[in-house]
Amino acid sequence: MNNEFVSYAVDQAAKILSIDSPSGFTRKAAEYVFEEYRKLGFQPVMTNKGGVVVCVSEGTQPAYPDNKNICLTGEPLDPAKGPVLFQAHLDTLGGMVTEITGNGRLRITNLGGLNPNNVETESVRVHTRDGKVYEGTFQMTNASLHVNRKYNDTPRSWDTMEVVLDEIVRTQDETKALGITVGDFVCFDPRVNITKTGFIKSRFLDDKLSVAILLGHAKYLKETGAVTERKIYHFISVYEEVGHGGCASIPADVTEIISVDMGCVGTGLACDETMVSICVKDSGGPYDYDVTTALINAAKAANIDYAADYYPGYGSDAEASLRAGYDCRHGLIGPGVYASHGYERSHVKGVENTLDLMKAYLG
Repeated sequence: MNNEFVSYAVDQAAKILSIDSPSGFTRKAAEYVFEEYRKLGFQPVMTNKGGVVVCVSEGTQPAYPDNKNICLTGEPLDPAKGPVLFQAHLDTLGGMVTEITGNGRLRITNLGGLNPNNVETESVRVHTRDGKVYEGTFQMTNASLHVNRKYNDTPRSWDTMEVVLDEIVRTQDETKALGITVGDFVCFDPRVNITKTGFIKSRFLDDKLSVAILLGHAKYLKETGAVTERKIYHFISVYEEVGHGGCASIPADVTEIISVDMGCVGTGLACDETMVSICVKDSGGPYDYDVTTALINAAKAANIDYAADYYPGYGSDAEASLRAGYDCRHGLIGPGVYASHGYERSHVKGVENTLDLMKAYLG
């Protein structure tokens, strides 16, 4: 893939990562991505749930009927030639205020699989319902080692940790006077850092890096005038981290869904941050045999640096779509990302290899 499109994707990742968007609080980030597709010359649609769907190539194959009727048409249609949808999700992990304590601090609950051990001492932004934003830090209660002799022995949990606001507040009423209330969203600082050696470090690369990759793919299709046999959609979902991002809004003619999400990096897996990962099975079961085989063969033929791996603790939007009743084949690919749900790390080469695989797979 031309460095122009890789660089564009990396630049877009940094911009998207800077927009707070935990599950349920994604409007500003979705509007940003919507406008980027428009700037590229496409006609995106905003779904009722707040996601973004856009056709990025009309393809040259004949139009397919509603996929719910494919099996009723007599002669079976080949799903490998039908419209394909690439999914990536814009929502991230985060928190929500559940209590204002007597000393004016905040108890929170997690949104998605956020682990309190992974966010201790992180800076946060609290977004109120009337549009105000307050900064603070997520700390263990009684966080000073000089005072708390049980500091090392205290389990980190949502019950033992709190948000300390960067405001002079000492009581519950003083915090309430700021306009903060139960249900306000707590967003953790992503701490984006792109190193001179090409590493991309940030919270929430899962899955904003892949959203940026889809934008890079759209830019490639538009600016090169690439003609594809298959019709291609992009779908940016917004509730993946809580399980129902891909349950709705799949265009009716789609026959194949490929999630572009983070590729896992860890003990026992072959992938690293510079590669594109092809998932063969995760906690939800195996991905479609023909799709994964075709992805692997495309990577081999194009000499793309890839790994085929099993993710033991993972679920994807593609699986959510199938559980919702969509009659489609499904697959999962993505750039290698280390330290998932923590301070994550990928690499520019992982972005490039993912873009190259999308291009090679589509022919």
